[in-house]
Formats: sequence, C-alpha cells, structure tokens
Amino acid sequence: MRRLLVVIISALTGAGFAASAAAAPPAALTPLRTPEVITAVTAPSAVAGRPADTSEPDIAVVAGWNQSALDAVRVTRASDADAARLYAMVNVAVYDAVNGISGSREPALVTGRGPRHANPQAAAAAAAHAVLVRVDAARAALYDARLAADLARLHRGVDSGVTWGEHVGAAVVEARTDDGSTPVETQPAGFGPGVFRTAWSGVQYRHVRPFAVADPARYLPSGPPAPDSAAYASAYAEVADLGNGAVDRPDLLATYQFWSLPAGSSQPPGEWLRITLSVAEARHLRLPDEARLTALLTMALADTTVVTVSTKFTYRHWRPTTAIRETTDPAWTARAGSVGGSPEYVSGHSSYSGAAATVLAGFFHTDRITFSHATDSAPGGTARTYPAFSAAAAEAGRSRVYGGLHFDFSNRTGLALGGAVAHEVLATALRPRH
Repeated sequence: MRRLLVVIISALTGAGFAASAAAAPPAALTPLRTPEVITAVTAPSAVAGRPADTSEPDIAVVAGWNQSALDAVRVTRASDADAARLYAMVNVAVYDAVNGISGSREPALVTGRGPRHANPQAAAAAAAHAVLVRVDAARAALYDARLAADLARLHRGVDSGVTWGEHVGAAVVEARTDDGSTPVETQPAGFGPGVFRTAWSGVQYRHVRPFAVADPARYLPSGPPAPDSAAYASAYAEVADLGNGAVDRPDLLATYQFWSLPAGSSQPPGEWLRITLSVAEARHLRLPDEARLTALLTMALADTTVVTVSTKFTYRHWRPTTAIRETTDPAWTARAGSVGGSPEYVSGHSSYSGAAATVLAGFFHTDRITFSHATDSAPGGTARTYPAFSAAAAEAGRSRVYGGLHFDFSNRTGLALGGAVAHEVLATALRPRH
C-alpha cells in the first residue's frame, strides 16, 4: 500500500494536485485522471428532476438536512474528526432510507426494505432527524420543527416514509455507538528534534471503525523525509519563506484564511460537503443520486480521518515553527499566527481535500466542473471560482504551506492518502445489486 501511495502521489502531482514551489497559488491545474472502472460503477442516473415522484414538491431534503448538520458542527465547535463522523452518519441514514424504498443498490449500513409506497423524501427527512436528535440532543427542538415543516409539504406515503426513515436513522446511530470514537484519548507531549511537542486529543480516531474501507491501516504512508535529505531541505526552505508571518504577502494570507476553517466553522469536511451540495443542485440530481453522492463523499471523508489521525499519531512530526526556531531562526513566526494543534505529518486539510476531489471527479465522470464557493472563513465572505475539483484541492493543500503550518511533503502525501481512500470507497461501496 505504501508503494500504491507513491504511485498516486506521482500521478496527482503530475496532474491536478501539482504542488507549485512558486510564491503565489497556482493559477490553473490539470485535472486528476479517474479510472474508468470507478466512473462506470458510480455514474449518476439520467437527470429528471429531483424528487422521484414528480407530483410531490421538491423539498430539497438532502441539502436541507445537511445544512442542519453543518450548523450543528458550527454551533458545537466540533473537531474535524467529529464533524466528518456526523456528516457520514446523517448521509448514510439518508441514503439507506431512500435506497431502501426504491433503490437498486447495495445499502451503506442498514439492510432490509422499506414500504413500497413510502414517500422517499419523508423517509430521508425522518432518517436525518433521527440521527441529529440523538447525536445533538440539545438542539432537538430545532430538528423537530424542521421535520414538521418538511412533512407538512408532502402528501402521499408520508407516515410509512417517516416510520421507515426513523428506523433507519436510529439503526445508524445504534451501529455507530461503539465505533471507537469515544472516549477521547490524548497523545502526550513529545520531546527532542523532529518530534511534536504538545499533547493533543482525539487520537482515539486512529482506531475508529471505518464506514466503507476494509482496512484503513493499508493506507498508512511511509514517514516524512529524513532531516538530512534533499526533500526535507527543499520543503523546509519553502515553508520558511512562504509561511513567514513577518513577510507581508496579502495574497498568501488570503488563501490561507480562505481554507483555514477553525473551530466554529463547518470544518474542512464540511466545506467539501457544501461544495458537493452546490454542484449537485446546479446539475439537478435526482434524490437517489444526490443521496448516493453525499453518502459516498462523507464515508470517504470519515474514513480518511482514521488514516490521517493514525499517521499523525505514528510519526509525531514537528511543525515548521518548532523546526525553524530550533535550527535557524528563533524569532520565526508562522503566517497563521500559531504552531498548530496536532502533529505535522500529514496535513488533514490536504487529506480531506484529496478524498473529496477524488469522489466528485469519479461520480461525475470528470474533474473539470467549474464551481464557485465561499468557505466559512473566506475573507469578506468572497467566493472563489475553480475550474476543477482538483484545483480547489490543490489550493486547499497549499494554503497550509502559506500559513506556515505544514511542509509541502505533508500536503502532497495527504492529498494522495485521501485520494487512495476515496478510490476504494468509489470502487466498493453502494454498488448496483445483482
């Protein structure tokens, strides 16, 4: 698997995830190439309006309930790992509720069939509601009100849809109760050259049961370059230059801030979920296809968390601020204004971005879909436009170098790691029934 990651790194850095050594963000990127075998099994069905029953109003159930999940992450100031898990639980429940009524694909988690004439939009809403009221009980009244408003707009098969959706959502929560995400564990502070110096929590996620991949350990990459290697020297010099907070570079600062996504935001997995919902709306996906897309995306993001945390825990690599201060410049300060709260290798922003861009390119048969997006941390709320999913992923990864938080080898390995996880999810999850 480490050899596979090397191959993926080579492919991605020669394509859409190229890591430029220039001071400014890359202006254009070549799309990543998605294997035909993956696009063949994930192709969306013909577009024909979103609800399966065209006599029913389209209540935008997938987008609406994902907005509730995004808000929950913001309000609770959830970590990126907790956020990815919640998004996956909500979207697995929605997919299984819809697919269980009229779908022809394998379930994500909950087996069995719902009532034949149940309303799939009611089922999807009830499934998402069932997850959120259990995971975020403090805001249950808001979810109850949203569900009531959604159901009031529907007409046929509502009661049976709600009963089925509630069953599916409750089953998803029950299945994930003992998945290893709690209790919280902490890795103690390290010491010595090359070692991350601060205790950090959330390391239990290295053992969390995956949603879709068979064995997350297969994707653990080899360690960072040796400190006396040319690769390390090059990355060190680059981040010392581009990430230096004492050098006024408004362009680099703006890119860092755009993708920074601190606590209180939707977190990196949430931004890619928002991008996905926007693209799905623009392309008028039918409910079964939109539910499948968001389930594939969020399962890949959640499973990427497991590999990312495991990699950080295993190598405990120091952040650029510590490296530079202890070797060349004691006064050096990162453009981000902080050292970073977890080990440097690999970049979580990069691994999430690599996973998401790979899922989106595979699902839509192409990486080259232009979209505009403003993240939760976008300066002034100003949107940016990207010519491809890989272009956004590349910028997100490079933003961590511009902020002085990561070496570029951590960015490139993270992009490849996430892409590798996503390829397995695309190839094996939610396949057509035979």
